[in-house]
Amino acid sequence: METVEGIIVVTTEKIPGYRIVEVKGIARGGIVKATHIGRDIMAVLRNIKGGEVKEYTQMMAEAREEALRRMALHAKELGANAVVNVRFATSNVGASVAEVYAYGTAVVVEKEE
Repeated sequence: METVEGIIVVTTEKIPGYRIVEVKGIARGGIVKATHIGRDIMAVLRNIKGGEVKEYTQMMAEAREEALRRMALHAKELGANAVVNVRFATSNVGASVAEVYAYGTAVVVEKEE
């Protein structure tokens, strides 16, 4: 179980030890990230010899974390204290531009006794 911005975030339908008492709606957060020339040059060089393009891996990891953070903040705005069924989606918006989107169901949970 992970906590982001004070919000419990899980990929499952339920949170062990908690019960869902209210559904607030869909929480969402997204970011569009573009590469910069330095990353592109390194990517071209790595592409020649093959292997992981670490510059892009790092950029996408940062984008996922930011999308997750924005989703948690949206859940707070909805009055939730948790998000269940969290998923990620990615898409290309343009050349060297990608969108990362995090979404899930914002809920209010209480600890079970």
